[in-house]
Amino acid sequence: MMGDTLSFRSADTLSLLRQEQASPAKADTDSLQLADLHAVQEVDPGFEGTPISYSPRTDDAIALTLLACFLLSSIALARGKKFLSQQVKDFMLHRERASIFDSSTAADVRYLLVLVLQTCVLSGITFLNYFHDTCPALMNHVSPLLLLGIYVGFCLAYFLLKWLLYMFLGWTFFDKNKTNMWLESYSALIYYVGFALFPFVLFLVYFDLSLTNLVIIGSIILIFTKILMFYKWIKLFFHQLSGLFLLILYFCALEIVPCLLLYQGMIQMNNILLIKF
Repeated sequence: MMGDTLSFRSADTLSLLRQEQASPAKADTDSLQLADLHAVQEVDPGFEGTPISYSPRTDDAIALTLLACFLLSSIALARGKKFLSQQVKDFMLHRERASIFDSSTAADVRYLLVLVLQTCVLSGITFLNYFHDTCPALMNHVSPLLLLGIYVGFCLAYFLLKWLLYMFLGWTFFDKNKTNMWLESYSALIYYVGFALFPFVLFLVYFDLSLTNLVIIGSIILIFTKILMFYKWIKLFFHQLSGLFLLILYFCALEIVPCLLLYQGMIQMNNILLIKF
């Protein structure tokens, strides 16, 4: 009986010794497996998600800009509707009157300046959509908000330089009254182009118009504006048939060439931004 007890105790002791010897080995194995798992996680972090390409439709800055343009247009139409309608009548019927800055209030002039700025902003959004379709890599390298600011600045500089050029040429070759009438007509065209651009930009951004439709509709707006400008030029500066050819040359030099220079300037700026960023 004592022998059996001693044999059982010896067997238990041996099994405990084996478990104690096996436990460190098992712990070492678990440690090695855990280290391999961490190594695998560090080497292979997982699949990277596909980044979503930029779209003006999802840009909050553009949405806020369009909302601000809508509010400003509503305020200008509500408070200066009579003055704006008078500008259209004067443009189409060729009525001579005092200068806009003499006969209008300071509030009316402020509304007109805001509408001119709105035209520049909407033109900038149109160019942003155009270059988004023609040069998608540009949006991945440069902030779209920065691009929008650059395009708006280009449009603002374009209209300002043309205003100064008209003023210089008008006061050099024509009398002051006709020059003022042309500058008023030019201003009226700018802010009414802004009204025409607003629904176009809404469709362009939120209905995802194709590049072909963008170019076609934008060209129609531009050509119609140039036709109205040429009509006003004939009314103001055309007196005899012999001067028609000279008038056409002046029109091409002052209207067509600056548009091409504006477009080329934006393309060169895009190339510089791609190189810098």
